[in-house]
Amino acid sequence: MNPEQEDLVLIIDALNLFTRHFVAHPATGVNGEHVGGIVGFLYAIADFSERFKPTRIVVVWEGGGSSRKRAIYSDYKQKRKPEKLNRFYEDDIPDTIENRNHQIAILVSIFKSLPINQMYIEDCEADDVIGYLSKYKIPNDKKLIVSSDKDFYQLLNKKTIIYSPTWKKFVTSKEVSSKFGVSPENFCLAKSICGDPSDNINGVKGVGFKTLAKKFPDIGMPDSLTADDIVSQCNTMINDGKKLKSIIRISESKDLIKRNWKLIYLDTANLSASQISKINYNFDTFTPVRNKIHLMRLLIKEGIQTFNVDRLFLSLNHIGR
Repeated sequence: MNPEQEDLVLIIDALNLFTRHFVAHPATGVNGEHVGGIVGFLYAIADFSERFKPTRIVVVWEGGGSSRKRAIYSDYKQKRKPEKLNRFYEDDIPDTIENRNHQIAILVSIFKSLPINQMYIEDCEADDVIGYLSKYKIPNDKKLIVSSDKDFYQLLNKKTIIYSPTWKKFVTSKEVSSKFGVSPENFCLAKSICGDPSDNINGVKGVGFKTLAKKFPDIGMPDSLTADDIVSQCNTMINDGKKLKSIIRISESKDLIKRNWKLIYLDTANLSASQISKINYNFDTFTPVRNKIHLMRLLIKEGIQTFNVDRLFLSLNHIGR
């Protein structure tokens, strides 16, 4: 898929993209308050829209975390490193967390003035909403997901690619296979075995992607494997006299791997019927809005005077037409 030549649905992992601009963009308003998260996000929208000309833009916010995932593993995401705040200002801007939350609230208001489909599903992670949209709501549409979150690699296929704001390039099935030795179809399984320290998900000790790719070549193939398949291969190796520590540890960790799978796999298991209904309703009833006056008033109120509003609106001209 070439998103520069074909129409597609642009799906943005909102907090992921916002945080990148919040910690790196130095813009301030005329009142001296930091507004880099707002300005950076809006210019990113304009850039993506100009370049890829999506037929629809969906911005998905975090819904406060998933109670279902916490029920599976109470320590899920409990020991995450504190979020980096804006590195340009440090102590010069007081109440930086308050400033961050304020900028997010302003962006939410701004998007209501634009032809952008905004989603916030309570008690739910943005990952699960994006996974549902990709796999079930619009499986046959061409999609570009904007996020640096590797959990989305499992969604890669002929209809779906990823743009990483961190790497500033596309992530395709071919690139994932080359970099990790694991196919997108088996990326969730591999991560369930290796764990994810950023989310406080412990994996099998001493086992990484390179070990998996070397010991289990099938994990690099497009056919999906299960935890049972890998453990069965381990048991066969052990019976054949290959008693390597990594193989033994994997064979003894089936329950851990299956637990991690439930946390990482993007499907409907971590969504309630009510949440799915809300996603469908939001998507199906969305009507594009273009209210330049309201947007300009919001920007003026925040002291943002140099942002190119005309460019933003022009870039979104093809949405909903």
